[in-house]
Amino acid sequence: MGAGMACSMGCTVGHGLYALSAASAIELRQRVSNSQQRVADDLRKANEDNVQLRRSMLDLSNQMEELRNEVAIVRGQNEGLAHGMADMQRSQTGTVLSAGERNVESTMVLVDGQQFVVGPAEKHEFEVALATLREGDIAQAQDGLVAFVKHYPQSRYKPSALFWLGNVQYALHNYLDAEVNFRALVTAEPSHLRAPDALLSVADCQVELMNVKAARRTLQDVVEVYPESEAADVAQERLTKLQ
Repeated sequence: MGAGMACSMGCTVGHGLYALSAASAIELRQRVSNSQQRVADDLRKANEDNVQLRRSMLDLSNQMEELRNEVAIVRGQNEGLAHGMADMQRSQTGTVLSAGERNVESTMVLVDGQQFVVGPAEKHEFEVALATLREGDIAQAQDGLVAFVKHYPQSRYKPSALFWLGNVQYALHNYLDAEVNFRALVTAEPSHLRAPDALLSVADCQVELMNVKAARRTLQDVVEVYPESEAADVAQERLTKLQ
């Protein structure tokens, strides 16, 4: 009986220890499983967070790239605008300088009642020719005036140049050329200050060429076309002598 009780107690204790050990193992495994699950959940969440972070960083990188592109575009536009402004300023400066240079080079002159702007070379050549005439070098003056008319066919000096060229040629007894140049002045500039005297000089050339009939007709033209001029009074006197 004693042995039976001992066995019964030993078996009960052993069974209890086994039950306790099994329960502990189950609990431990459960804890491990729970721990592993938490770790797995944490890893999954970390991965998800990491993916989200990478996406956010990628979005930020894209935004930064777009911003850099926009800045580059704006900078390029600003540089283009700056270059445009610089070109415009250079152009305006060049225009101002060109106008200034023209003002320095050009001169306003008053010749035979006409006021106009003339360049330095043109002015110099005309004045040299007249200076030669005033000095009495008639042949040289003729060459100078012929050259001037050739060099500056559209010059505002031309009527005056033709008038003095005609007078020089008349003095050199070159009546045909003198008549041509006097007539050219009257035809081109009939209202010119020298036109009445030029037409009167045409008649003088015709007289020298023994063309009295043409001279008389020309003198009549002077009286009719320029009745208020001194040339008209002289023409009227000569008409009386040519009767």
